Amino acid sequence: MSAPETAANVDDEVAGLLRQADQRYTTGRRRLVTVLQNGAGPLTITQILDADGSLAQSSVYRNLTILEEVGAVTRIITRDDFARYELAEHLTEHHHHLICSSCGDVADFSLDAATEAELDRALHRAAARVGFDIDAHRLDLVGVCSACPTGGAG
Repeated sequence: MSAPETAANVDDEVAGLLRQADQRYTTGRRRLVTVLQNGAGPLTITQILDADGSLAQSSVYRNLTILEEVGAVTRIITRDDFARYELAEHLTEHHHHLICSSCGDVADFSLDAATEAELDRALHRAAARVGFDIDAHRLDLVGVCSACPTGGAG
């Protein structure tokens, strides 16, 4: 599936996913999707609430669970106690994550097409050796970010 390019397309896709699960695309869910779409990367619940003060914390938790269950949102778990959330890749674009093991920050990164194709081939070869059939891949690089005291030393 190609990535939608506009907010309206994302809304249509999310509405369809919710409809398939007999759920409605409520105003609160739409606002939550907008926050995730406008975020600079995966967001914590605190960051979501800061981005849209009209969202109630209890409904954000509940709606994130439903959006995750229908495949519209992906949850990223880091070493800290705060999960981060982003729109599912099929609603945005293929990307990977840099996860800081010190502060828990998560940043998105993409590879150029040639490197992505080479990585995909290598992953398929590795999976084939153990009889595993890959549908897709997600790559999380774990280390220390440059903002942390032990990070950025190269």
